Amino acid sequence: LPLLLEATLLQLASGSHHPFYNGFYYNNIMNDKDNGQDKEVSFNGAKLVVETSKDPVYSYNGANVTLPCHYRFEPDLEAKRKIRIKWSKLRDDYTKEHDVLVAIGKTSVAFGDFRGRAHILQAGRHEASLVISDVHLQDDGKYRCEVIDGLEDENDVVDLRLQGIVFPYQPPHGQYRLNFHEAKRVCQEQGAILATFNQLFQAWTEGLDWCNAGWLADGTVQYPIRLPRKPCGGLHLAPGIRSYGPRHRHLHRFDAFCFSSALRGEIFYLDHPSGMSLEEAKQSCQDKGAEIARVGHLYSAWKFLGLDRCNAGWLADGSVRYPITKPRANCGPAEPGVRSFGFPSKGRFGVFCYKER
Repeated sequence: LPLLLEATLLQLASGSHHPFYNGFYYNNIMNDKDNGQDKEVSFNGAKLVVETSKDPVYSYNGANVTLPCHYRFEPDLEAKRKIRIKWSKLRDDYTKEHDVLVAIGKTSVAFGDFRGRAHILQAGRHEASLVISDVHLQDDGKYRCEVIDGLEDENDVVDLRLQGIVFPYQPPHGQYRLNFHEAKRVCQEQGAILATFNQLFQAWTEGLDWCNAGWLADGTVQYPIRLPRKPCGGLHLAPGIRSYGPRHRHLHRFDAFCFSSALRGEIFYLDHPSGMSLEEAKQSCQDKGAEIARVGHLYSAWKFLGLDRCNAGWLADGSVRYPITKPRANCGPAEPGVRSFGFPSKGRFGVFCYKER
């Protein structure tokens, strides 16, 4: 990538230059006939229009996805324009979280975790769609597509939502023991990330009811209630998401709400006539070319693959759980779900193994 063009792309991403000079600056740098002299910026009299999908775009962990974005001029301009395209990831309040990619013509630069995974779809005139390969859990959220033509600058927003599942998590040493940073870590250890409010809300609409407060990705502490009851905010409150608001990320301690997406592999169950200890369970999975499954793996398999097993098995965090999609006698409560025996210090069980494709 030529140094001058790369410097221009980086400055476009940083936004540190004075807005008034945006078009003037880019016309000077990007004009093929630039002789280093200042030029006047002329307005073409056409309106720049940018459009993205009004509906959310759905994907899942490990997939490839295209976030649609197109632009046009009203009235249309026949002459070829030197268009600049910038994609940014946004927070839920629409403030910028970080840059994703900037492009001029067929040359682009991606940033951070998107480097090597993001590019502009080269599918014809007026195309500004963003292609993301190997979608990560953290990619879920809002994205701004910004198109710049000289002094004209228009944008629109598209929402990328990962198909996944939210699950509450308590560590082995008990309830309300995690500060924000520890909650973030334990979710990652379970093949998941801290859930966003939108993900928790979606889980609530699908039936999640949990009376213990947990951290979310934005540093707030909340919990979903479908059936109001006295210990869970009181009987007088309507069903909904209860919120403690933002909490101190180091001092305050709660549980965690984790988010996991569809699996990239398969889960299978191994058993032994006399059961296995945790260490024996880990070794058994390794002997099969797999690893002991994490909690996020089991929840994803239960939701997306319909995994149903009325035999408890070890998981990587030392807990013992089993997934039920078809409730029946001797398999726990009357509702589908992932049952837990907690974190037994002793005992012999089967094991759930995970093998990535």
